[in-house]
Amino acid sequence: MSARDQLLVVIDPVARRTDGESVRIARDVLGAGAAIRTCLPEGPEDFAKALARRGARRLVVVGDDRALLRAVGVLHRERGLGGAALSLVPVGAAQTLARAFGVPAGAVAAARAVLEGAERRLDLLVDESDGVVLGDLRIPPVRVAGAGARDGPAGTAAGAEGHAWLRTCQSFVRTLAARPSRVVAPPGFGPARLRVEADGVTLVDLDQPVAGIQVTAGGGGLAQVEVRPSSVGAEAAPVRVRARTVTVSGADFRYRADTVLAGPVRSRTWTVRPEAWGLTLPR
Repeated sequence: MSARDQLLVVIDPVARRTDGESVRIARDVLGAGAAIRTCLPEGPEDFAKALARRGARRLVVVGDDRALLRAVGVLHRERGLGGAALSLVPVGAAQTLARAFGVPAGAVAAARAVLEGAERRLDLLVDESDGVVLGDLRIPPVRVAGAGARDGPAGTAAGAEGHAWLRTCQSFVRTLAARPSRVVAPPGFGPARLRVEADGVTLVDLDQPVAGIQVTAGGGGLAQVEVRPSSVGAEAAPVRVRARTVTVSGADFRYRADTVLAGPVRSRTWTVRPEAWGLTLPR
């Protein structure tokens, strides 16, 4: 039996909790077409140990974008991306990367692609701290709205009946809640003064506030870089270039690399590694 017919199937714990039926289907389809060894890690350390012990088996990750990103990050740090292609059966809510790369939706179609597909080599963005980006990074990161509880416990209104003092307190609290918040927005979400360099050429300097930066590993060994200057009145045209290396520096800033929020940092450099990793996709 060839190494291609031997699979290490690593099932992310989030996938097991959120969609056990899809996980079972994926295992059945993979097991019908290859010799599989299943690993059920409980956390990031177990996940990394499983990948380190894969031997000659092809690696199959059953999970969402976060599991894929974790696998590529681990393999990059152990310098194991140059071997056999990684395979993914997307299970879970976050599947933006999987769809963008062309991984089939659905456990059956994705598992069949693992068995019958071919390797495609893809570019990778790597920073100086060994962080990896598969899709794109954004500065500032996309804001995630908090789910604040606006109403009190369900029994509060009923319990207030007949208690005038409690109704008075509730009215006072509602009055305070209606006032505009004076809390300052967290740093990193508004226009920032940052220097952006692409292959050593300065695109935007510290004297020009930046509304947003996006860097994507676009293929061909070059990243697509878009810088949107902040403007008052007439909208400033975005700056778009392709480059192998991108450096952002200046005031403390946060960034989102795929699904990971990182920072604050004062400087970070991302470099494109051409065809650094492989993903099994339908032929």
